[in-house]
Amino acid sequence: MKRLFKYLIRFYQKYLSVISHGSCRYYPTCSNYALWQFENNTFFKAIYFTILRILKCNQFFEGGFDYPIVKVAKHNNINFKKIKVKYWFVPISNDRYLIVKNREWKSSNE
Repeated sequence: MKRLFKYLIRFYQKYLSVISHGSCRYYPTCSNYALWQFENNTFFKAIYFTILRILKCNQFFEGGFDYPIVKVAKHNNINFKKIKVKYWFVPISNDRYLIVKNREWKSSNE
């Protein structure tokens, strides 16, 4: 199910959002927020938070920065090899983190 919803969101981003004027009041946009939720939460939590976010994306709310908040399970097995960081988890309280996407740098500077 996650894969299907992620495909539908990417389809919307590529083909349908071009037709509409970019009117999302938040950063990251609602579709990016949904993708991040599906990559870092369970299916039902992602659906719940995505629907809440879409309902808040109107003229009655201010808008602004609204990063996804997830709970992260701590893993004891750490592999020390070079990795590509996709998301940064910024702690806000016990077992709760903000998700911030890593900026993509050109590989020629490595």
